[in-house]
Amino acid sequence: MFDIKYIRDNPAAFDQGMKRRGLEPMAAELLKLDQKWRTVQTAAEQNQAARGKLGQEMAAAKAKGGNAAALMRQMSESKDKQAVLEAEAGRLRATIDAALAPLPNLPADDVPEGKDASSNKLMREGGKPPQFSFKAKDHVGIGETLSMMDFERATKMSGSRFVVLSGGLARLERALSAFMLDLHTRDFGYTEISPPYLVRDEAAFGTGQLPKFADDLFRTTTGLWLIPTAEVPLTNLVRDEITDQARLPLRFTALTPCFRSEAGAAGKDTRGMIRQHQFSKVELVSITHPDHSNDEHERMTKCAEEVLKRLKLPYRVMLLCTGEMGAAARKTYDLEVWLPGQGAYREISSCSNCGDYQARRMGARFKAKDEKGTRFVHTLNGSGLAVGRALIAVMENFQQQDGSIAVPEVLQPYMGGTKTIAAGS
Repeated sequence: MFDIKYIRDNPAAFDQGMKRRGLEPMAAELLKLDQKWRTVQTAAEQNQAARGKLGQEMAAAKAKGGNAAALMRQMSESKDKQAVLEAEAGRLRATIDAALAPLPNLPADDVPEGKDASSNKLMREGGKPPQFSFKAKDHVGIGETLSMMDFERATKMSGSRFVVLSGGLARLERALSAFMLDLHTRDFGYTEISPPYLVRDEAAFGTGQLPKFADDLFRTTTGLWLIPTAEVPLTNLVRDEITDQARLPLRFTALTPCFRSEAGAAGKDTRGMIRQHQFSKVELVSITHPDHSNDEHERMTKCAEEVLKRLKLPYRVMLLCTGEMGAAARKTYDLEVWLPGQGAYREISSCSNCGDYQARRMGARFKAKDEKGTRFVHTLNGSGLAVGRALIAVMENFQQQDGSIAVPEVLQPYMGGTKTIAAGS
């Protein structure tokens, strides 16, 4: 959400940012509305001041025993005028807010411009893709060989884009979740949270899912939304609050199911678990001082990166271009893991700095000890990691010729010492 004052003071910079996002210039139209609102608002304030003076004159006239009938008529007319002005000011303010609400964040200066992934910038790589002496299978082929991944039964009960995991694969998914949570809480200082999975409109609006992306979400008959990511409840922990600067940064993590309608993904990744309506994810959220959000972004990305390093999975870090970033982000790093079954790198985490974009929508502020007023915090979020895609990556990178899966060393303690997942295990 933008502050109209920023657009008023920086119309050219605002339009340039929107242009980089692929949108037409709109500062002029927004400022026309803003001027109308300010004119009406000023008139309302002046009328209110005049009413105050009328009130004093009425009181003085009555105290002297004079006739205050004329003043009373003026007061009544002023009251009616005030109601009209306030209603018009409210309508214009609502129109401005409605125009600002769906607009994406302005990209940071170092974000490359582009329409699609071809304009993303490679930042670094980690590990090397494995070389097999046999033809690598994708996770679907491996899961079917093990008889631990069932799409047919999931489709019967829930429809497409669902899966039933069993045996060793269900346990491996649980092990990955526990490992990630332990790493982020023990080594990186994140506080584990167990949040609600259902949220109100204002929570989804605060993080930018509403109003623009309502079609990507699932809504219950009671009007609550199933969370598409734990970013929503974790970031909303500071909604409408003023945090003491000494407490910043706040760092939260949570393992939750995530629910997405994938409304815009028709025909994409229809095979396997790559794109599901329901999946598990360990989320990272930071609430920071504005001066420190860039450093926190680098730190968060490295925390997510460390998961891949310890799992010994090949990956790369990409700086997303303007056309690839989410609406709330001002800068995003994607972590992409190598999938031998596809012969390609696929996203497994997005780490984004949202600046004060979400904080303005949520009313999330902080108070510095030596400052009179308050300022908006900066918010950041990232996957640490998407558990289902991590499961896919482990299955494909650690597959063995006999159809079994070697369990990464760091996961073996979470698997009761199991080193191999084989059919029947």
